[in-house]
Amino acid sequence: MSTSRITVARGDGIGPEIMDATLRILDAAGAPLEYDYVEIGEQAYLAGHTSGIPEAAWETIRRNPVFLKAPITTPQGGGYKSLNVTIRKSLNLFANVRPSKTYHPFVESPFPDMDLVIVRENEEDLYAGIEHQQTSEVVQSLKLITRPGSERIIRYAFEYARAYGRKKVSCMTKDNIMKHADGLFHQVFREVAEEYPDIESDHHIIDIGTARLATAPGDFDVIVTLNLYGDILSDVASQITGSVGLGGSANVGLNQAMFEAVHGSAPDLAGRGVANPSGLLLGAIQMLVHLGHAEIATTIANAWLKTLEDGIHTGDIYREGGHSKERVGTDGFTDAVITRLGQKPETLPAAAYGASGGSTGGIRIEPRPVERKEKKLVGIDVFVDWDARDRNADVIGGMLEAAAAASDWRLKMITNRGVKVYPDGLPETFHTDHWRCRFVPLDTEEASFDEVLDLLSAIHFVKVDVIKTEHLYTFDGERGYSLGQGE
Repeated sequence: MSTSRITVARGDGIGPEIMDATLRILDAAGAPLEYDYVEIGEQAYLAGHTSGIPEAAWETIRRNPVFLKAPITTPQGGGYKSLNVTIRKSLNLFANVRPSKTYHPFVESPFPDMDLVIVRENEEDLYAGIEHQQTSEVVQSLKLITRPGSERIIRYAFEYARAYGRKKVSCMTKDNIMKHADGLFHQVFREVAEEYPDIESDHHIIDIGTARLATAPGDFDVIVTLNLYGDILSDVASQITGSVGLGGSANVGLNQAMFEAVHGSAPDLAGRGVANPSGLLLGAIQMLVHLGHAEIATTIANAWLKTLEDGIHTGDIYREGGHSKERVGTDGFTDAVITRLGQKPETLPAAAYGASGGSTGGIRIEPRPVERKEKKLVGIDVFVDWDARDRNADVIGGMLEAAAAASDWRLKMITNRGVKVYPDGLPETFHTDHWRCRFVPLDTEEASFDEVLDLLSAIHFVKVDVIKTEHLYTFDGERGYSLGQGE
């Protein structure tokens, strides 16, 4: 059996305790692993590494194909970036795979038959972290959704379902509101689903979909969704299994993968020896199957299931008078799992991982080239900072009408927080100092960049503060921008 060299980070808070426990179990099971340790996280942040990852650690992480990471603490304040997001995006770990399963009756849950997997897009959406303060009152966060990124994660979800014998893939978006961003994701889902007639597919609006997940998780098998929604859904799913501490997570790319627990570093529990190592251990089991060590993964998983079945429970899942028999700490739970290596559960279904791969299932996803479309500039949204004369939309409308007339443009509308306030706005509408002003060419169907510059110069001349512009395009004649509310 070949040895796999992996990168290990012991993390912050309870991280070192649960990582030591996990490695003890891996070693006791004979997992053919060699470890390269890296120091990342809180101390690296405080030492001046704004990403939380020193350069030497990056070299090790990039050299090894697998990274087993304990929870990290990000210091409060100071503008520190999320280390997890940095790693996922830098290493192109586009798929976050989070199984959520109940272990009834040994871990209490209102849903004894829950067994689903959430496949979350890992690199795009609002987690791109592109934010700006544009006026004294208004900040923006850009939601970026791409066709290649959407296709890749959606196709991965269908391939995962096929590889693991799952029957249905459900998509969740909010495309009734975000018709372009979430609408693109849903459209790609429909296109990809047609290529998998053997797998059932459906779509849910994210709010009611989350409610259904929380009340009827048995309706779902594999869920694929965008980054922010997937983050929220994963925690909901983990919580209703009985404990977030039982959630493991895989972050998978084409060439590398990172495995971790879904929970945080829980600094309030650090050093007390009470933390449940199960989440990280289940992440490590995913890692073993990913590396091709399915037999050892199966052995460890069954020993862990037998431990739960025998009522050896850490405090987060221990219930007096129920199926819990002995309350143990981190070390006691670890010892119990090691003692049961080679045993199988008698009530819970035994684990049986195949040799074809683990969280990736040997899946290789290459996005297809995107066909270029004819793009035409048909207008421009000019965002301005204006806070004068009681924020009367008719006043700024008159100023911008004059600018438009001087530059062969027509002011079509002004919105404030997305609601049309000019022309013919309602007096009840609340106004901030941030205005979107939509202009279209006066006599032509297509504008030029020089004409855009003329317009901006005219707006500057009437002393209106331009803070941002967004070009309005059509693609093969189809509108590539949203209408204003009331437009």
